[in-house]
Amino acid sequence: MEENTFYVTTPIYYVNAKPHLGHAYTTLVVDTLKKFKRQRGVDAFFLTGTDEHGINIERAAEARGLPVRRHVDQVVDEFKAAFARLGVEYDRWIRTIDPHHEESVQKLWRILDERGYIYKGSYEGWFCGYCNEFKDVDERLVTDDRGPMCPVHERPLDRIAEESYFFKLSAFQQPLLDLYESRPGFVQPDVRRNEVISFVSGGLKDLSISRVSVKWGIPVPDDPSHTIYVWFDALTNYISALGWGNHRYQDFDKYWPALHMIGKDILRMHAVYWPAFLMGAGIELPRTVFVHGMLLRGGQKMGKTLGNAIQLDVLHRYFTNDQIRYYLLREVAFGQDGEVTYQGLIDRSNSDLADGLGNLASRTLTMIRNYFSGVAPRPGADQNADAADVTVQIVETKRRFDGEFDALNLSRALEAAWAGIARVDKFISDKQPWKLAKDPLARPELESVLATAYEALRHLVLLVAPALPVTSREIWSQMGLAGDPLRLDPNKATWGEALEESTVDRISPAFPKLDKEKIMAEIENETATPVVEGAKQQESAAEQAVAVAPESAAPPTPQVITIDDFVKVELRAATVLEAEKVPKADKLLRLIVDLGEAQPRQILAGIAQHYAPEDVVGRKIIVVSNLAPRKLRGLDSNGMLLAASVGEDGRPVLATFTEDVPNGARLK
Repeated sequence: MEENTFYVTTPIYYVNAKPHLGHAYTTLVVDTLKKFKRQRGVDAFFLTGTDEHGINIERAAEARGLPVRRHVDQVVDEFKAAFARLGVEYDRWIRTIDPHHEESVQKLWRILDERGYIYKGSYEGWFCGYCNEFKDVDERLVTDDRGPMCPVHERPLDRIAEESYFFKLSAFQQPLLDLYESRPGFVQPDVRRNEVISFVSGGLKDLSISRVSVKWGIPVPDDPSHTIYVWFDALTNYISALGWGNHRYQDFDKYWPALHMIGKDILRMHAVYWPAFLMGAGIELPRTVFVHGMLLRGGQKMGKTLGNAIQLDVLHRYFTNDQIRYYLLREVAFGQDGEVTYQGLIDRSNSDLADGLGNLASRTLTMIRNYFSGVAPRPGADQNADAADVTVQIVETKRRFDGEFDALNLSRALEAAWAGIARVDKFISDKQPWKLAKDPLARPELESVLATAYEALRHLVLLVAPALPVTSREIWSQMGLAGDPLRLDPNKATWGEALEESTVDRISPAFPKLDKEKIMAEIENETATPVVEGAKQQESAAEQAVAVAPESAAPPTPQVITIDDFVKVELRAATVLEAEKVPKADKLLRLIVDLGEAQPRQILAGIAQHYAPEDVVGRKIIVVSNLAPRKLRGLDSNGMLLAASVGEDGRPVLATFTEDVPNGARLK
């Protein structure tokens, strides 16, 4: 790494689903850190991108009825659009399907192979396609008929037995322990470092790093019947994106090693596998693996299945990018789990942004316009004790802010900045310039007070610009100042330095106050899942039968219908695109199905005790398409799927086809 450079990365995001707030959180943190470094004259480089190989990607594409390449291209576009909408400014986007990345992955494989760290064998074990790793399973504890479940995704594991190449991870147990001891800051925070030390101390097994059952991946050099393990592939992105092992870029010597920002669910891969691969290849290790916590809502990890996720599109409708960014940085202590809510975002926006920075800017600039025709007075050489104290406090605020930010204590850094804002607000309130303005003899003191307030605001806007990039520029412009606050180092801005004459003309609220009651009512109306009268009875009926009643010992005489009755029922072919369990409803699955219409439909079905979500994704089914919509558990169900009722317990068996039938085809 060259002097005065800084390389920071997000994980590369898996393209089996759309971007969500967890992706946004990590990415906004890294974007803010890059802006902070660049503002201080550091050549900071920000990498993000997408992980696009593996069996789960194949399954996701198949479920959507798309070629794999088309699926990954569409999801990548969604990620890029989501980050652009949040104002994220990355320097490079890496895709694991990029040819230069494949070249680097195969070079790393060859080096490790030549050094004797790779060998061929066979493997049998329980594999999670969503984690992309084998799981240690004590089969004596397995009670589910579907077999062992992934503890992370709560989905059945796949039993895989196949030929495999192995990496000699066991050879790196002691070198890794030595690393953690000699470089305590390699894994942060300490609770994650201790977790890794405990795992490695328990003994390392050699790692299976190829698959013959997965075709969507990078071929093993000289043995294309195998594809390279997705984590070996994915982790290499951090160096392939800089040009290591390929001829696309020449940035490796300039920027490497990196600060990796990751979530705790991928700690083992980054803090154990990745440094072992690099040690084996003789490549310098990353500077730090920093692990942030999970975003919680109602004390639980946010997720679509639990129905407690905060939706990005909802955030964009009601809040600005700076409000979202500030809330996530300030509310959650980086490295710890943190509770986030729509209500909390409104409260932070009103208290810290509207009543804090926004109010300080508005009152200061309004008084300068009213009392000095918009021309900001300059601080004089002589300061009274109160003004001098404000100067000292601003210097201390900048020192604390930078110290906390460099330590990745982002919430504390912003807390320090807002302590500075509060100090200037108190100074204005104590001096009461609106009263001084009424006394011509107090004109010098009025100038001193507003010069101090204006100068303090200038330093504070520079300080918080990485966290509030849009609003800091807006306030800077209203102050009549030239340049971009994100390009001006706060630590090189001295108090009372000579400035071009700045004129305050246009003033508008930086952060208008949010109407909490109104916004929350609209959000709740948009996202709530109310229990309607009679819903429990309807749900109970739905959970007991899919399309036919359970068999009984003495079947009733069937009711005779006419052809006119039958033609009223529209039966159409459909494919299940998505499936998930309905929270607090053990028997219900929520299905998204393609009926050949402009938009997929949502259908609720009482089959969850007999079919796991992944068992039905991609299936061709038969749907009653003209059934009146109904609500179950607050969710709309627009149709009914057909199934046979088998055995004494009425076990549903889905009706399907033996030949290819297009979605939307009507059954006659």
